[in-house]
This record gives sequence, C-alpha cells and structure tokens, in this order.
Amino acid sequence: MLGIVVYSDFLCPWCYNVTVRMRRLEAEFGGRIEIEWRAYLLRPVHKTGRDLERFRAYTEGWRVPAAEDDAGTFRTWKGNTPPPTHSLPAHIVAKAATALGPAAGRRMHDRLLAAYFAENRDISAAAGLQELWAELALPAAAFPDLDDPARVQTVQGEHAEAIALGLTG
Repeated sequence: MLGIVVYSDFLCPWCYNVTVRMRRLEAEFGGRIEIEWRAYLLRPVHKTGRDLERFRAYTEGWRVPAAEDDAGTFRTWKGNTPPPTHSLPAHIVAKAATALGPAAGRRMHDRLLAAYFAENRDISAAAGLQELWAELALPAAAFPDLDDPARVQTVQGEHAEAIALGLTG
C-alpha cells in the first residue's frame, strides 16, 4: 500500500482538480494507494461582508481550471447566495465524516467540492453543511460542533504543519 498525503482546501479550484485526479489514480491502482487529506486553509479566518459582485467576477477565473484535463465540474457563481466566509467549517465536517469511516469521509470530501464549485453553495455555513451531511445520510447525531476546540485545533494543526513544510497556496 502506497500512502499519499495531500494538503488541500475546499475553496481552492486547483485542489478540486487534484481530487478528481487522485480519484482516477485510486481507480487505476485498485486499492493499492491510500490518500490522506489534510487541511491547508486558504481562508483560515472568518470574514464577513465580502462583496458579492467582486466574488462573482473572481469565479469567472474558475474557467481556467475547468478547462484542464481531469477537471472538476465548475459553475461561475450565480444567484444571491453569499460566498463562504472561511475554510475551517468545511474541514471540520470532512474530518467528522472521515471519523465515521473512510467511505463517509471520501463521499463528504467530494460532496463539499461539488457543492461549492458546481452548485454555488456556501460551505462555511452550518445550515448548508448540515444539509450536505443529511444528503449523504450520515447520522445526524454525529454532525460536529463547528466550534469544538479539539476539532479546530486538529485542522489548524494540519495547516501549521503544511506551512512548516514550506507549502504555499
């Protein structure tokens, strides 16, 4: 078994494409590789009041990663849904799903990316994350407290580890 560690963020379009490519490799290698997803926080701090029109213009840039081979599904931001305020909540939910088992973690990882990039959903809002959790039929009682200090520390620790390794976003 070959282990691969990937540092990524659910708000990064290039990380979405890496996920698509990693899933292809998993299929090609038939279970001989194991991917461990770790947090790299592009938006580590909660910020409100982002300009929606400016954010919509930013998402026009998603056309570049969308044009790559093995790309995820991208849709420029439409409607009035506000953009995500930060990266931390999505990572906490992904870690909680992974704690339920590798299959649940994989499904949540992929669902978070699709919800954000293909469906223009705010993956930082508790209500939206609970909807995704329910869509995957994960046990409601296992939905994490997004402010749980231990979970926050785990995610921030992975981010700090990435920085210490010299990784950049």
